[in-house]
Formats: sequence, C-alpha cells, structure tokens
Amino acid sequence: MSSLLTNVHENSTTNALSIIGQSYLITGKYEYYHYLCDGFDDQGWGCGYRTLQTICSWMKNNVNNDVAIPTIRQIQETLVELEDKPKSFLGSRQWIGSFEVCLVIDKLFDIPCKIVHVNAGDDLKSIIDVLVNHFEKFGSPVMMGGDVDCSSKGVMGVHIVDDQASLLIVDPHYIGKEQTKGFLQNKGWVKWQPLKDFVSSSFYNLCLPQIKSMIMK
Repeated sequence: MSSLLTNVHENSTTNALSIIGQSYLITGKYEYYHYLCDGFDDQGWGCGYRTLQTICSWMKNNVNNDVAIPTIRQIQETLVELEDKPKSFLGSRQWIGSFEVCLVIDKLFDIPCKIVHVNAGDDLKSIIDVLVNHFEKFGSPVMMGGDVDCSSKGVMGVHIVDDQASLLIVDPHYIGKEQTKGFLQNKGWVKWQPLKDFVSSSFYNLCLPQIKSMIMK
C-alpha cells in the first residue's frame, strides 16, 4: 500500500475560492508523486515522470486497479518500446512532456488522451471551456508542460470568477518528508494559480485523459 498522501488538493484552503465563482474539479482518488518520493533521486529532471505517476495513480484507483504504477525506469522502457525514444534514453535524465505522458497512458491503460496546445501563456484563457468540459465529463487529472515554463504541473481543477480564471496546480517539484496537505498548500506546492501568473512567453501543452468509464475493470 502506498504511503503517499492522497488528494492533496482537498481542504478548506483550496476550497476557499468556491465561496465566489464556480470550481470544476477532478473526481476520484490519486496519490501525490513528487521528487524523491520513492527514494529515487530525480531532482531537476523528473517532474514530468512524477506528474505522470500521479495521473497513473488516479487511473489505478478509479479505472483499472490491475495496472501497477510505473517506475521512472519503466516509463522510459515503455517509451523505448513504443519507439518514441532511442535505447540511449534508458537510464538517462532526459525529461518528458505532455506528449510522452499521453503515449504511456494509452499504452498502460488503453486510455486515449487529448493534447491541447496553447501558443502562449497569454492565450490560456482560450482553453478554459475545454478544461471545464473535461472535468465535468471525465474528471481526470491533466498534465501541463511547456517550453520556457518547462516545469511539469498537474492540473486538478479550474475556477472561474466573472472573466477571470485560475488553475488548481499540484506541483511535483517538492522535496521533503512533510506529509500533510496543509503544509503542501501553505508552502504553495498545491495552489490556485491565476492565468496571469503563467509565463506569457511560454507555449503550453496539456494532456487530457479521455476516460471511457469510471467503473473499475
């Protein structure tokens, strides 16, 4: 059984915004994967893998509990097997992005993913309706990555007040053993991030798993 925290976005801190406006959140249970959470040192390059593992934990808990959460090595092996990466990728510290996350989820869980590309951070407002529809229809976590802003993020919800929106970010870059949701939220590892706070000059790719059914196989 995993010792990782589950559903780290839940409590009064992240729910406070719901007093005004409207929030659309993931449904179901996931574990929070982050740098060094399993003793493997992936500091500086493993954020995409950790966000993928978080999404895979959601898949395991809500879609197919027969599939194990892949290790970073197993993720690399899968991408080599799919011929997305050369054999030299195995054991490397090369990062992965939303496209690779899409490939691994499709391979391991037989779940297709939708890739949404945004040319610049200033254009993120254009996909809010897409995210709202995703959380209402599928309820699965979303992977977010970019180029200038190359730090992987898990997106667990969207909040809208009038014409302003924020994304509920679960950040995999945390290093430490503090295991409380309150600590993570107070330190900003889990937070509502206004669209204006994303990097305006960075493009973003988002991976949206298109769940076929929420019934456990």
